Amino acid sequence: MINVKDAIRNGSTALGIEFGSTNIKGVLVDEKGAVLATGSFGWENSLIDGIWTYSQDEILNGLKSCYTDLRQAVEDKYEVKPDRYGALGISAMMHGYIALDKDGNMLAPFQTWRNSNTQKAADELTELFKFNIPLRWTIAHLYQCMLDNEEHLKDLAFVTTLDSYVHYLLTGEKVTGVGDASGIFPIDSKTHDYDQKMVDKFDRLVKKAGYTWRLRDVLPKVLVAGEEAGRLTVAGAKLLDETGSLKSGIPMAPPEGDAGTGMVATNSVAPRTGNVSAGTSTFAMLVCEKPLKKVYREIDMVTTPTGYPVAMSHANNGTSDLNAWVRLFGEFASLAGFEMDPGKLYGLLYKNSLNGDPDCGGLLAYGYYSGEGITHLNEGRPLFVRQPDSNFNLANFMRSHLYSSLGAVKLGLDILLKDEKMAVDRIMGHGGLFKTKGVAQRYLAAAVHAPVSVLETAGEGGPWGMALLALYMIDKKEGETLEDFLDTRIFSGMESDTVEPNADDIAGFEQFTARYSDNIGIMKAAVKTLKN
Repeated sequence: MINVKDAIRNGSTALGIEFGSTNIKGVLVDEKGAVLATGSFGWENSLIDGIWTYSQDEILNGLKSCYTDLRQAVEDKYEVKPDRYGALGISAMMHGYIALDKDGNMLAPFQTWRNSNTQKAADELTELFKFNIPLRWTIAHLYQCMLDNEEHLKDLAFVTTLDSYVHYLLTGEKVTGVGDASGIFPIDSKTHDYDQKMVDKFDRLVKKAGYTWRLRDVLPKVLVAGEEAGRLTVAGAKLLDETGSLKSGIPMAPPEGDAGTGMVATNSVAPRTGNVSAGTSTFAMLVCEKPLKKVYREIDMVTTPTGYPVAMSHANNGTSDLNAWVRLFGEFASLAGFEMDPGKLYGLLYKNSLNGDPDCGGLLAYGYYSGEGITHLNEGRPLFVRQPDSNFNLANFMRSHLYSSLGAVKLGLDILLKDEKMAVDRIMGHGGLFKTKGVAQRYLAAAVHAPVSVLETAGEGGPWGMALLALYMIDKKEGETLEDFLDTRIFSGMESDTVEPNADDIAGFEQFTARYSDNIGIMKAAVKTLKN
């Protein structure tokens, strides 16, 4: 405890803060990457005028509230008030669109990754680049604004993502990490920068539209893990710490997207490794040894925080509908006089799903709160359906929603593992879905037909991964790669739980997937006919 107190006083620590879809979380680590304290702040996006967004005030208040919670946790546990850190890093949900003028003012509402109003732009850019541009990517949002002749584009000085924007507020630097940048615009993994041939093609569109700016003028500069991305300014310190005790000058790591921090948190940054992050959105990342054979609209090509190419199966919809049903059962328990801790409630329902039929008894769920690129839907309608003779019980009901939280991602993974025959030595699971031991992990193993491991740190997720990237920046040895740093200095000896796939589960999940895929027309009909 004395050594920890000294480390906090001396700033021999690293802090990662990640803006997730429903939670902003901070994780403080020591020089070995061990978690010292955490803090959090819950928030929710709003659907305003058809746009999923968070206001600027919500972003700033969330940042400060999360940091305050973490700072208080440190004071309560260690009786030390932190006023410095060895390094600091910001991460957030990837993609989306934040447009600023030359004075740093927002020109338009922040559009999150959840928005799917960019179909025309994404289609045209995919054809132009011969490279898949998903609807949620920043460049798709920017081009859609151009197609719609948005007035604010004439004043555009900076367009970026949430983590890069918060980093800009804290440092004044217009930069981002290469992993986050790969969800803004296609990356050339040889140069670790935006693909110049595609930049040139886009600039011709910009010029034709009559704008004076060019793409590199307005996008953040790309940095790789280990580089310094600026320092916390006096104004930035005031934004973070309402007590005014936090000192400026703290080195800042390149901001990263939640995909990159998830890769770090699961030690999945080297070729032939992979991870599945399951939360509000669910995505699978497989680090490539070689390029894919062709362009798939269902697969994103992004990078690790050091620039390795990564094939990503990304589902906009993950556990939102599942969580809504758990809350409903919690309301019933309360009504019946049984107030239940959320962790216990989730555990009971998840574990009971193991008693269900391998194929969920013929039940089918689509937890689509928003559009889903993998299944080519631009809007969502959460939906649960069954046949009159389906085996409708609680275990199958929960199992169907757990399967569905992985359903769209599995369709993308099937392309990579079955069609592309990608070689993967290990798949790691992390995120809230895996907190109940041995349930979602078992279902994921069935989905990928391979063993799935969950580390003891799985619950810390992306914020811990961001703290590790900050630690790597200040503590790496000369020539030490991120892969070596994680292998030898962070994950060496760390306990993990591995689940092998069960033959009955595999067969059942394949039956469910076929039902899920064959009946997507139900979702299309619901989007068309179910209106407010």
